[in-house]
Amino acid sequence: MFSETVLIDHDNNDCRFADTFGNMTGLFSRHPVRSLVGRHLHFDCFSGVSGDMVLGALVSAGLPWAELVNGLKRLKLSGYRLRKRDVHRGTLPAIKVDVIIQKGFQRPLTLSRIRQILASSTLPDLVKERSRSIFDRLAEAESHAHGVEVKDVHFHEVGVVDSFIDVVGGVLGCHLLNATRITSSAINVGAGSIRTSHGLLPVPGPAVAALTNGVPIYSDGPRVELATPTGVALLRTLASEFGALPMMNSVAVGYGAGDRDPEGWPNALRVFLQEESVPDMRQIQRVMQIETNLDDLNPQIYEHIMERLFDVGAVDVVLVPVVMKKSRPGVVLSCLATKEQTDAVLEILFQETSTLGIRLQEVTRQILPRRFVPVTTQDGVVRMKVAEVGAGWEKSAPEYVDCKNIAKRTGRPLKTVMEEAMLAYRQGLTKRRAANVRGRA
Repeated sequence: MFSETVLIDHDNNDCRFADTFGNMTGLFSRHPVRSLVGRHLHFDCFSGVSGDMVLGALVSAGLPWAELVNGLKRLKLSGYRLRKRDVHRGTLPAIKVDVIIQKGFQRPLTLSRIRQILASSTLPDLVKERSRSIFDRLAEAESHAHGVEVKDVHFHEVGVVDSFIDVVGGVLGCHLLNATRITSSAINVGAGSIRTSHGLLPVPGPAVAALTNGVPIYSDGPRVELATPTGVALLRTLASEFGALPMMNSVAVGYGAGDRDPEGWPNALRVFLQEESVPDMRQIQRVMQIETNLDDLNPQIYEHIMERLFDVGAVDVVLVPVVMKKSRPGVVLSCLATKEQTDAVLEILFQETSTLGIRLQEVTRQILPRRFVPVTTQDGVVRMKVAEVGAGWEKSAPEYVDCKNIAKRTGRPLKTVMEEAMLAYRQGLTKRRAANVRGRA
């Protein structure tokens, strides 16, 4: 079903200097010796997401079962086995992957034990790093949801071995499929209530609610929980962007079944797979440029307006000082947004500003492909935004919001947190480069 991976050789040089990437200052560095031309996976979460659904969807889309099973043996764990079944969810044929516990493992694994198992395994370093980041993110969500320190978190719902295998298996499966770009739709979280070790809770539960901060979600279908903490943490860590299905030349579609089989509802996760080729790195995007002139607005309100515009999905918002008629000083508020978000942007501008008219123009822009790479610092997980420039070069910078949250929580300087995230990314880049060199030799 799949073509062979293409290998492109580059010189192994390093060149770092400050560069502007959107509103960021970042690292400009050479790729490892070999760059893989991989695959694009898009997860369609029309019925939520869970760890076993991710595994089933990947296997259904072409992940070799034997490679997944043998790869997970590198965790050096015993007492469980994997089983796959052909099932139907509604009218959709799907793959159901189960982790069968044969002995032991009746108690949840602690975060420190999970880290020990990952560290002692022979899994690829990237799989270890991303799996560890997912569990760090889960620990932070549980900490936030239940008001305890991260070190005191007990993984009642996500720490047993089946969930552990789901997380590592999902990361390993994407690695085995050579997924170099992963995207996701908005997540259907379900509705109603769930009974947990903490009592009766609304859907989504506190952990899922914390994990979906900044991720588009909605509620549809039966009154059950459709998105689990494990599934959301997987996508939150692996996916570089969330939104509608992008333009794809799909070569495979897979369906992973969830545990529940509600009557009249196809409880499955769908994944589209596209073979990536050596691309023209810059992509074309059509957006709306929305502008208005302001000369009588209290400047203190600008920050509030910009925050509201970003909340409804604005791509960018800028304020440009100008001299208007009769030599009055003023500001041009300019906003970029997709066509789908235009009405929401217009509503905010008419409500929050004194403008009586707004200019709209459809424009095209060239953008660099980008992805998020999670790195672990001493105080938590930070997403690094990485953009491919072409010819083996990239730009990268830490996600400001992640660093700001850590700085607020720890009281440490924001600049220090950002520098530590950049250093962690550079060290990981060096390790991957060295691993590629050893593999080539």
